[in-house]
Amino acid sequence: MEETWSYMESGLCTPAHNMAMDEALMNWQRKTGMKPVLRFYGWAPAGISVGFFQKLNGSIDLERAAQMGIPLVRRQTGGKAVLHDQELTYSVVIPEHHPSMPKSVKEAYLVISRGLLEGYRNLGIQAQLAAEKKRSKESSAVCFEEPSWHELTVEGRKAAGSAQTRKQGIILQHGSIPLQLDENRLFELFVYPSEAVKERARQAFRTRAVAINELIGEPASMEDVQQAFKSGFETGLGIRLEKFEPPAELLEEVRVLEAKYASEEWNHRREEKGELMR
Repeated sequence: MEETWSYMESGLCTPAHNMAMDEALMNWQRKTGMKPVLRFYGWAPAGISVGFFQKLNGSIDLERAAQMGIPLVRRQTGGKAVLHDQELTYSVVIPEHHPSMPKSVKEAYLVISRGLLEGYRNLGIQAQLAAEKKRSKESSAVCFEEPSWHELTVEGRKAAGSAQTRKQGIILQHGSIPLQLDENRLFELFVYPSEAVKERARQAFRTRAVAINELIGEPASMEDVQQAFKSGFETGLGIRLEKFEPPAELLEEVRVLEAKYASEEWNHRREEKGELMR
């Protein structure tokens, strides 16, 4: 018998709201024991999310981002910076002790990735998990420049990026599924040691990252992509998704958390003395 998970379609939301909802769902699941949740959302305006431990100084052009009207938000999860623009973002919130979730972070990634693989297959795209590979010598703050072992590639190019955290018994995994990549916009937002290094990174990026609409004949709408991945998660994880309407209490918690995710205190906190956050 198929297990039922909760399903949410949040639509286009601000960066602060998106991260606040992910955290609130973790808290809500911990408090209420609700079913695992799959949520899809987009970003309006476009935003830059940075990893929990990532420093901002010297890597992201905050002044240029402000000029372009692109807010910055710090995620609960690790990893590098991501420009969230023309994409579908997914998040899975599930207890660590859930029968389908292995104790290993790596194995848990692999389980959730089944849904992503099936989603791409529904769009006629054959994706696969990236193999462990040697990193390039020139470090970058940009997430989509290199795939990690747990992320999805198509013909060797990164097609989806994911990040995971575990807090007080709850797993949050979320990730980006780009429909289109705006290379020019992306490279305006990140700082490089020189124009030569920036140009090398730009050239390399073209061979390392790919979006859905580059891989299919006719451009897909957000609705089509969302439906493909909804069906993909049901098939890949052997679940049935049931629409979840967040109660007023949960929405109020999101509203309160939004203030944190919109604040410099949270978003710039890694710049103080360079210490790791606990």
